[in-house]
Parts: sequence; C-alpha cells; structure tokens
Amino acid sequence: MNATSPRPASGIVHLGLGAFFRAFGCVYVADAMAASGGDWGIIGVSLRSPATRDALRPHDWRYSSVTLAPEGETIRDICVLNDVLVAPENRNAVLEAMADPAIRIVTLTVTEKGYCHNPATGALNADHPDIRADLEHALPVSAPGYIVRALQRRRAAGLDPFTVLSCDNLPDNGRLVRGVVLDLAGRIDPDIADWIAQKGRFPSTMVDRITPATTDADIDRIARVTGRTGGAPVLHEPFSQWAIEDDFVNGARPDLAAAGAEMVADVTAHEQMKLRMLNGTHSALAYTGYLAGHETIADTVADPVFATYVRMLWAEIMPAVSPPDGVRLPDYADALLARYANPAIQHRTWQIAMDGSQKLPQRILATLRENLQTGRPVAGLSLAVAAWMRYVGGTDEAGQPIDVRDPMAARLADISAACTGPEDRVAALLGLSDIFPADLAADLRPALNAAAQRLWAVGTRAAIKEMTK
Repeated sequence: MNATSPRPASGIVHLGLGAFFRAFGCVYVADAMAASGGDWGIIGVSLRSPATRDALRPHDWRYSSVTLAPEGETIRDICVLNDVLVAPENRNAVLEAMADPAIRIVTLTVTEKGYCHNPATGALNADHPDIRADLEHALPVSAPGYIVRALQRRRAAGLDPFTVLSCDNLPDNGRLVRGVVLDLAGRIDPDIADWIAQKGRFPSTMVDRITPATTDADIDRIARVTGRTGGAPVLHEPFSQWAIEDDFVNGARPDLAAAGAEMVADVTAHEQMKLRMLNGTHSALAYTGYLAGHETIADTVADPVFATYVRMLWAEIMPAVSPPDGVRLPDYADALLARYANPAIQHRTWQIAMDGSQKLPQRILATLRENLQTGRPVAGLSLAVAAWMRYVGGTDEAGQPIDVRDPMAARLADISAACTGPEDRVAALLGLSDIFPADLAADLRPALNAAAQRLWAVGTRAAIKEMTK
C-alpha cells in the first residue's frame, strides 16, 4: 500500500501509540494487508499526551519508519493509521471507537506500569489511583479500564468481544492482561466478567525490535531526505520478531504470518528466552553502563569489560531458559551481542533504565530465583540489581544527579536517602514486597550485599572487572 492508495477501513484500536508500536506492530499490519488484504487499518490512542497526534495529523497520519543498519539507513512510508485519539481530551470517543463492530482487535503497548498491577504477583493493584478512578466513574482512565468499559458496551449492543493483544514485555502477557481485566470487570459488574471470561480472547505474544528514542536531530535529518518537515518518524534496528498465540475471537486477524510473524500454539519459550536473555541483559547493561558513564548500549558493549560482563550474564541466564524448537541459545546470545553493538542504534542507557521497579521482576529476578534455588551462579545478575539500587538513589558515582524515571521514584529516593551505606540500602530496598517477594529477598540478600559492597567501594566498571577476571 502506498501513500496514494485508498486506505483500508479500521479493524484495530491500539492503546498507547508510542514509537515502538509504530516501528513494529504498524509495520507488520501494513505488510499483512499488502500480502493478503483485509480492513485492518489502525486507530491509535494516546492515553496521556497529544504530542503524537499533533505531530502525525498534519501528515494525514503518515510517518517514516527508518531502519538503522551498520551500512546505512533505509526510510519507508507507513500509511496504516487512520486516526489518533487522545484519551484525556475525549474518553467517550475512545470507548466509541473500541465498541465499533468493525473493530476486532485491541492491541496494547502501555509499558509494564500501564497494567496497574503488582509486578511481584501479576495481580491487579486495586489501590492504584487510576483503578480507583475507574471503579468510581464510567469513563475510564487506565488501559484495563478502557478494555472493560468498551467490552461492557459491546455486550450491551449484542456484539462479540474484541481480541485483546498485549505487545508489552511481560511474562505471559496475555494471561496477565486477562487477569487484571477480569478482576476489574468483576468489581464493576460480575456478569461482564463472566461474559469476558467465556467469550474473550487474550493471546500472549513475544515482541522484539530495538527502538531507540527519536531525537530532534533525527527528525531534522529525516525531513531533509523525505521533504516532510516535523512529523513523528520512528527509528529501529533491521531485526524484528513477533511470536503470537493464534487464538483470536472468531479467528479474525490480519494475515500476520504473511508479514513474517510466527503464529504459534504457545509463546512461552519465545517469551522466556527474550525476556531473560535480551531484556534482562539490556536492563543490566543500562544500569551498570550508565553508572560507568556510557551513554548508549553500543558504547557499553564496545567497552571490553562490559562485553565480557554480558557474556557472563548469559552464562548465568541460559541454564534457566528452555529455548524454542530449533534455537541454540549460544547462537541467540551471539546474535544479541551483534545487535547491541550496532553503531547506528543509539539506544540510550537512561531510556532502558526507566521504570526499573516494574521491569526487574520478570527480566532479572525470575532468573535469580531459579538460580538461587538450584545453586547456580548469581554474581553477575546480583551486580545488576545492586547497580539498580545505586541508580535509584538519584546520584551517579561522580555525585551528579540522575533523573530517575519510575512510578516509584519518590519512594525509592526517600528510602535511599535514609540509608547510610550499601548494606543498609540493600536491606531497605529488599523490603519492598511489591518488587521483591519476602522469600526471594531473604535468599538474595547475601549475594546482593557482596555485589553492593564492591560496587560502592570501587565503582561499577572496576567491580565488573574484578568479577570477570
């Protein structure tokens, strides 16, 4: 489909229209329609800010997708969006779009914190301010609230539910979003919860494409090439992978397999491998690399100390991973290192470090738990957690302030400020049961104390160098 072709009608509403989904999901959907047709145009929803809508609207929702390869960049027009709604401006308009009979799938990239759940347990956080608002008012605030209220409207109209397709980096993301939606629905109307449980579909997915933040310099450079000033281009690596459990309401979906997605019966192996080996090491490199003064992941792994460290991490992680059929984990690790080292991808350590309180449980702590239970090594992963604990204190190793972006940032800063040394901070932060379950905290403390003591004493890079001799 090119810019002059008639646009397909909308069949998907996407909640959380950020750079990742425009660099990933929109591209797959565009390719699926190019291969097999169908009305699968996308209505995007920004849940907080009008910035994306305001940037895209002057260009009739077109934007540039820029592939960043070591040998150069390739720019492609993406014309799959039909509209972008801004939820705080008109919540009812979002619900009307989701309740439209033509909409058969609602996709989400709302980040870990957008599910309003307890990261340690996966359960709905009923005390979350957005959930409390959703229970008190018919016009929702949270992503789960929009799903429940839109499904409520569809049931009242005699329609089938839409499929809910999470595209966030969460373990068993379909099960998780189903759980929070059913819990919230049950608190609003138990009959709606029963209907969703019987007729709804929540397939799990694994998504993978590194998408660095777009800078003003990127926008200016791309405008010079395309002649399209402003806009909202997205940048990404050449690699992409999407594994999807093939379980949709009435089987209604784009021909995603024709676009290169893997349609599978169970996504668990793909998801575990990616969350632990990619996302886990990404977070570890983000905290340790940032503290050591590295701006990007490519800069970090160009440092031989950190290249050795990430290999050490994979040696700890791989015994806790059951790979998908046909995948050799050492080969997967080699491919990941090559992706991390791509000099065209300026994936900044501060960007990956965001929302660590929500990310650590599935990216790192799950592996740590298994290794501790089986007596396998945990030194490298423990150092990553210790680096996070130093990072959230709000100052780096040179005493310079860190802009900690996390839903628990204020609480983490207060706890850190009250501590007198590394062991004190380890004990205090391990007491956060919504991140560290009590049994894991007790088992992890000795290794974490050892890692924190060295990290505070000699600095991150030197601590890693000692560990990887």
